Amino acid sequence: WRGVRLADVLRRAGIARDAVAVQPRGLDDPYVSGGVDHGRVRRPLPIAKALDDVILAYEMNGEPLPYDHGHPVRLVVPSWIGIASIKWLGDIEVSARPLTSPWSTDWYRLFGDAHPEGGSAPLGRQTLKSGYQLPFGATLEAGRVHRLTGRAWSALAPVRKVEVSTDGGARWRPAQLHDAPRRDGWVRWSAPWRPHRGGPVTLLSRTTDAAGDVQPERAVHNTQGYLFNAVVRHPVTVA
Repeated sequence: WRGVRLADVLRRAGIARDAVAVQPRGLDDPYVSGGVDHGRVRRPLPIAKALDDVILAYEMNGEPLPYDHGHPVRLVVPSWIGIASIKWLGDIEVSARPLTSPWSTDWYRLFGDAHPEGGSAPLGRQTLKSGYQLPFGATLEAGRVHRLTGRAWSALAPVRKVEVSTDGGARWRPAQLHDAPRRDGWVRWSAPWRPHRGGPVTLLSRTTDAAGDVQPERAVHNTQGYLFNAVVRHPVTVA
């Protein structure tokens, strides 16, 4: 990403010292659900985050921002869930009082038996995850070496290691990391695998970060399915 710091824009605009929240709003069409018009997508950020590492991005991968990624300008909010990175940015509200929107009250909170009655606080940081760059149900040839590849990331601390299993989780071995781990950024990883027998196989990967957090076998349930962080069972066929 390339852009300008949101903090610099807010300060040039004369942000007041008593500001506690900002709310970027996109220019996409109003979101209508169940006959209710919720308006354009918008979601508040606490002022501490807005003045930290958020950028107004106008380039991606060295080229002007593509339309489907929010051209001409979008927010990029490192380590936070995707809804915070508003696309097609139209305006930014600044307030001396906390701000809300349906995207912070009705959605993007954790509801369910394992969470507080009435729901959790609005979601902010992402969690840690990993995954294969391989189609579900892919067919791999037996007797030859395959280079399994994937990505891993953690919003809490740099990725320390990635482990893979090619036998449904019975045994694990380390994968090779191909990027310098850093907080807020993913790393590419790979591991060689030579399957000897045909049939269905379940691949797994799991991430451990520098804070000692490890991907769990199961995610804590919430009714809207947010922040899924469990080890994913990835089926393939060896033929």
